Amino acid sequence: QVRLVESGGGLVQAGGSLRLSCSASREPLMNYAVGWFRQAPGKEREFVSAISWGGGTPYYGDSVKGRFTISRDKVKKSTYLQMNNLKPEDTAVYYCAGDPYYSGTRYSKGLSPIDFDSWGQGTQVTVSS
Repeated sequence: QVRLVESGGGLVQAGGSLRLSCSASREPLMNYAVGWFRQAPGKEREFVSAISWGGGTPYYGDSVKGRFTISRDKVKKSTYLQMNNLKPEDTAVYYCAGDPYYSGTRYSKGLSPIDFDSWGQGTQVTVSS
């Protein structure tokens, strides 16, 4: 199983930017995907973005489209979430997660936490108004 570790969280003012990183313990296989989720206090874990490891196909939740960009670097075994124009409602703990059974058909229908089987420890993102 691939282990994932997040980094890059912090405190930023509204309108600012942060980049989160998710490092893998080993090179994922081509049918792997990495997702980002977030969870605010008292709320359910929400899908943010995902990317297929092989082809680099990105997926985004509606609340972050146009503001967040996901990418991956195969050499560094890392996935990145560039977050621009941050809003106070983006405040949450952000988790990256791995899915060893990527399917473009399934991903196009929407994603939830049960689609992923390995999780990082999370990194806090706080956006002040």
